[in-house]
Amino acid sequence: METRKLGNSDIDITPLIFGTWQAGKRGWVGVDDDEVIQAMQAALEAGITTFDTAEVYGEGYSEELVGKALGDRRDGQGSAGGQRTVLATKVFANHLKADQVIEACENSLQRLQTDVIDLYQIHWPSGAFGSEVVPLGETMGALNQLQEQGKIRAIGVSNFSRSQLEEALTYGRIDSLQSPYSLFWRGVKAELLPYCVQHNITILAYSSLAQGLLTGKVGPDHQFPAEDVRSKNKLFQPPLYAKAQTALAHLRPIADRHHTTLGNLALAWLIAQPQTTAIVGARNAEQAVENA
Repeated sequence: METRKLGNSDIDITPLIFGTWQAGKRGWVGVDDDEVIQAMQAALEAGITTFDTAEVYGEGYSEELVGKALGDRRDGQGSAGGQRTVLATKVFANHLKADQVIEACENSLQRLQTDVIDLYQIHWPSGAFGSEVVPLGETMGALNQLQEQGKIRAIGVSNFSRSQLEEALTYGRIDSLQSPYSLFWRGVKAELLPYCVQHNITILAYSSLAQGLLTGKVGPDHQFPAEDVRSKNKLFQPPLYAKAQTALAHLRPIADRHHTTLGNLALAWLIAQPQTTAIVGARNAEQAVENA
């Protein structure tokens, strides 16, 4: 699989990035550990070398599974073309004081079974989810220190507005912005995408398949259990859900014309956008290979 540079770093990432929110299990239903590990390994064999996780996914459980699946494959053993596996993770909004960032990074390193995190990201801006407000300069200072020590290779942010991204850049280099972006969710195009293109910041698009909606496998009458995160997603509720189903009906002939699936059509559109890569999860090996 082709690779792209992550921002202004020397890190090569794949246009598709394996997302592991589901591996933490919280917010998702019917996820099996062994199947997710097999999915990660199948993705690597199929050429996807870049994997994204976070300390908050299942309170470290997702990172542990990533470590189990890939800990012994960091330097290219078993991966397509012998390429190095790239690991990205995130520090949550409640750990943004300098000492908390340092501690969170150490814990993530242990769970991931590695000595360096390729991309370390601020998951949500300070103050999100009722967290304590910490000056961005303090958080960035700790991240710059970790980078100088060789514990992380690049710094990214997630769910930042343009003004927050601009402020972060005053404290150091930012190589990526993680943001929700898909055929069905294009808010990023207004302000963030042009800014990222201008400053060579890679967009890591999450919910790239609109949490499965763009696969076309979720029918018009589907009901998610209350503990499934999608039960609260606006895209799966009226009136948007009916509009989405109509849109999918228009997309199907295009997918058929290109002899591909709806999901792959949506991913192909996304990674063709400027400066954009797509984070896509999988529950099993079959889904991972189809995405690749």
